[in-house]
Amino acid sequence: MKINHALAMALSALSAGLLISCVKPADDKKSAEVDSQEVAKDNTATDSSAESSKESTAQIVAVDISPETQKTYLTHVAEDIVLPAYASAAKQSDLLNELAQKHCQQAPVSGAELQALRAQWLVLAQAWSSAEMINFGPATASMSNLYINYYPDERGLVHSGVSDLIAANPTLTPEQLAGESAIVQGVPGLEEALFANESLNAGQCAYVISASGALSTRLKDIDKNWQQNATELLAIDKSAESDQGLNQWFNSLLSLVETMKSNAIDQPLGLTGKAKGHLPAATAGQSRAIINAKLDAINKAMTDPVLTAILNSNDESTVANNLSTALADTTTLLAQMPEDLSAADKDDQQALYDHLTTVTRLIKRELIPALGIRVGFNSTDGD
Repeated sequence: MKINHALAMALSALSAGLLISCVKPADDKKSAEVDSQEVAKDNTATDSSAESSKESTAQIVAVDISPETQKTYLTHVAEDIVLPAYASAAKQSDLLNELAQKHCQQAPVSGAELQALRAQWLVLAQAWSSAEMINFGPATASMSNLYINYYPDERGLVHSGVSDLIAANPTLTPEQLAGESAIVQGVPGLEEALFANESLNAGQCAYVISASGALSTRLKDIDKNWQQNATELLAIDKSAESDQGLNQWFNSLLSLVETMKSNAIDQPLGLTGKAKGHLPAATAGQSRAIINAKLDAINKAMTDPVLTAILNSNDESTVANNLSTALADTTTLLAQMPEDLSAADKDDQQALYDHLTTVTRLIKRELIPALGIRVGFNSTDGD
């Protein structure tokens, strides 16, 4: 089942619709008027009404963010948002690995023991879904994110890949798995092994132990890299000269909303075109939990008290309030939908898509202009 690495990464990039982030740093502090014009130009390319876009951004007055405030905020992002997100994902993978070693001492594994493994997998999957808001740095630089979460798997490669790998390697080790393709690793591979079978045989047990162990190693490496290099990765040390850190962070958050809306909702549900691919955690029937984890991560980052204080520093709370309300409305709607979003009413599916469209518009047309930065070149949403 071993696949040439170059071919594997090509397949990964093709299936995942890989998007390379090209956020342009703001080397010079620009006035609110210029920033508003820049955002208006960006939005014109993705909006049917260019005039409406210009009017929307023209009303936004950029907050005056001093280099010291920017440094304090980015340090807060690193210590209180980024590092805990990666640490949580690594911890949950460790717990799954420990549980697998405990329950898989004697195969077959079924009943309560299998349910315990499945429940821990879901906690792990949600933890990684939250960490995906960090769409830059070591996780994406080496494409490790694809080895952690090969999604969207539009051609169904994970299903056959994991099955073939287990059949060919019934005593698989973490070291052996590390040399395999991204297709058979990480969260989706574990989902396939745990949820596609009502009991685990010895080979499947060996895979779950190895996959969770290899995943833990990968996640710990990312976490360690961030711990050692957060200042450089978030450009905290460059706050006096540029807005690079703010640009990276907020465009990363925007990217999560846009890709979630497109890859995890619109395309698999066929809302604006022919359906393709599948919902996240489709085999487990837990797509709502995954979407909710992503939305919760965005909500916490966007309504963070430190950020809110910055936005309200010019005695104008409209931007923060609008975004908070839109996110709360989206969360409320999602909570009312079934665990498997494919079973939801079509009108509710469309409403969820529309709510997320509102969120992306608020980020692009209000939040980003208010911060005096601009939408990066990797914007994928046609709002």
